[in-house]
Amino acid sequence: MQTYDLIVIGTGAGGGTLARKLAPSGKKILILERGGYLPREKENWSSKSVFTEARYKAHEAWLDKEGNEFHPGIHYYVGGNTKVFGAALLRMRREDFGVVEHKGGISPAWPIRYEELEPYYTQAEHLYHVHGERGADPTEPPASAPYRHAPLAHEPRIAELRDDFRRLGLQPFPLPVGIRRNEQNPAETSCIRCATCDGFPCLVEAKADAHVIGINAALQHPNVTLLTNAKATRLLTDASGHSVVAVEAEVNGELVQFRSNLVVVAAGAVQSAALLLRSANEKHPRGLANGSDVVGRHYMAHHNSAVLAISKRENPTVFQKTLGLNDFYFGEPGFPYPMGHIQMLGKSDVEMLREGAPRFAPGFALELLAKHSLDFWLTSEDLPHAENRVTLEPDGRIRLSYTEANVEGHQRLVKRLKALLSEIGHDSTWLPLPANLYLGKKIPVAGTAHQCGTVRFGRDPRSSALNELCQSHEVENLYVVDGSFFPSSSAVNPALTIMANALRVGDHLLARLG
Repeated sequence: MQTYDLIVIGTGAGGGTLARKLAPSGKKILILERGGYLPREKENWSSKSVFTEARYKAHEAWLDKEGNEFHPGIHYYVGGNTKVFGAALLRMRREDFGVVEHKGGISPAWPIRYEELEPYYTQAEHLYHVHGERGADPTEPPASAPYRHAPLAHEPRIAELRDDFRRLGLQPFPLPVGIRRNEQNPAETSCIRCATCDGFPCLVEAKADAHVIGINAALQHPNVTLLTNAKATRLLTDASGHSVVAVEAEVNGELVQFRSNLVVVAAGAVQSAALLLRSANEKHPRGLANGSDVVGRHYMAHHNSAVLAISKRENPTVFQKTLGLNDFYFGEPGFPYPMGHIQMLGKSDVEMLREGAPRFAPGFALELLAKHSLDFWLTSEDLPHAENRVTLEPDGRIRLSYTEANVEGHQRLVKRLKALLSEIGHDSTWLPLPANLYLGKKIPVAGTAHQCGTVRFGRDPRSSALNELCQSHEVENLYVVDGSFFPSSSAVNPALTIMANALRVGDHLLARLG
């Protein structure tokens, strides 16, 4: 049996970032990834391949709360889901770390303050090539350093939308995006500002994902080993149950055990919870590190909607995801509760629209819609409820039970955006469609891109699985650094917070490793 100083399970925003942080230590590190490398091929940039044929999604089925099968939007590759993320890398708001009252309930406080994570937010922004502008976002928390990269330039139609929002007294801001591009000297970098960034793999590896930024850098160190096609199946403890002694993994169909002094789980909120539940033993009958019975519970994935506003004018924008709006993040007059975050989506095309369109919709109509759409992504906070949870069926399959709650703020956000666009004269009177047409799509339970909350951290072992350092209360050498540790979800993409926290926990692990 091979022995390591530390094993990292998963290569996404948490695992990939942590691996890079720990690699220079000289310690013997093993990284386990259940998938392989996402192939670099022309289909990376094909909407039909990526969206219609789901070429890169995991070919597995989970069960919903009623026991119906669904196919989750999950990707098992080196880099995890960051291989296809939109690279919008925003900090949680300072207020999000405290108790926040919503129309539908309470968002609980974190056991750490924003100020404790702030230096690591800065490190993560620099590491992941985030382009942005300090002070432009009215809700942005204090920062100790500017962005290293200037904001991505708006194309003319988006610049016009920005100016329209400003005329309404709003404060649109350059969306913080993590891509490897020099706007002043584009020839120096591989990014070409294509239309296939948001939701696509990057063929030229210009997207700052956890594979390109984290794993590739970690593997420059000879003490780091990456094992692909290695699915962690169980964590094995000593007789006392207080320490993990080995990781059992299925490697190319064969069960193999790897010994380690420290184990870090970063398989994603659903799979990390499932791994701990599968690792139940005599000392941990409800699942490893689950004396509190919170493992798998409090699943959150945000209230997300894609809204396409159809204008009478064509929208020739190619790289559209450069603008954000947070004026309604904490509410609006008459509704003193959080509503959420608005940003531009990557530009839609015919194949993307075909996925959600009625079968009878003719291709020319979808093409017309795509050419004339302004595409928005709206995110509102999803509150942690104990019965929204990950469980395992007797045959080992994952059941993801989820019931929507706290939806009024999100509904108001969608309504507010539509009203704003109508106010700036965004109509469609000459198209063969009703005036002020908006196509809205609420992301269903299968949309697991923002998953978090299933192995929450906290100070009280009775109500949390991890302490403030994301270390198990019950298993002293076990840590979790993906989105599982979130006690609340805020209303921004969790990726940057996962990355920043991995760097924070990394400092602790470096001290522990000596």
